[in-house]
Amino acid sequence: MTDKNVEPIVAGGSAVRAMEGVDEHLVERRIRSELVYEGHFLQVRRDEIRLPSGKTARREHVVHPGAVMIVPMTDDGQLVVERQHRYPLDRVLLELPAGKLDPQETTLHCAQRELREETGYAAREWAYAGCLHNAPAYSNEFIDIWFARGLVAGAQQLDDGEFLDVLTMPEATLFAMAASGELTDAKTMVALLKLQLWRSGAWTPTWQPSE
Repeated sequence: MTDKNVEPIVAGGSAVRAMEGVDEHLVERRIRSELVYEGHFLQVRRDEIRLPSGKTARREHVVHPGAVMIVPMTDDGQLVVERQHRYPLDRVLLELPAGKLDPQETTLHCAQRELREETGYAAREWAYAGCLHNAPAYSNEFIDIWFARGLVAGAQQLDDGEFLDVLTMPEATLFAMAASGELTDAKTMVALLKLQLWRSGAWTPTWQPSE
């Protein structure tokens, strides 16, 4: 009898995209994968893997559908941010707006939807600012970063059970909070780094009109 929670993996399959002939000495090959827990949108899996040495080992990891983060910029040079309680930390954190992908949803559509739902704002222009992996040691979660400008205010459309405060802050204030350690949300700090690269001329975003 086959356990429905055990997923056989085709020999040679790998969860890692390695550069052929370059990274092979680093790659861990998945042999089989077992579903340990399945929640509302997260899974926990326990995998048996083959190490580059040929020995086997186990890896436990969280499977995540992916997410987006938005850097919403007002016309007067401020950023739209949120304050919300994060249950695992039992703390209220200051963060840029973010949210998880729905099935078959593009990250741009997700960014536009999450900005509207969480803050009430819509944006006339969008620019892709890269991808970050916030917990690669134990999760496949990725977060695509989108810059948004030409904001138009509207009404929030929060989910049932979602509570957050929306406010605007000068970029300089957020940079100072990151420098002092008061701002601790990793994805927000990565977005501020990308913003700093733009302001310094080291990187230039490519803007596109809203879909």
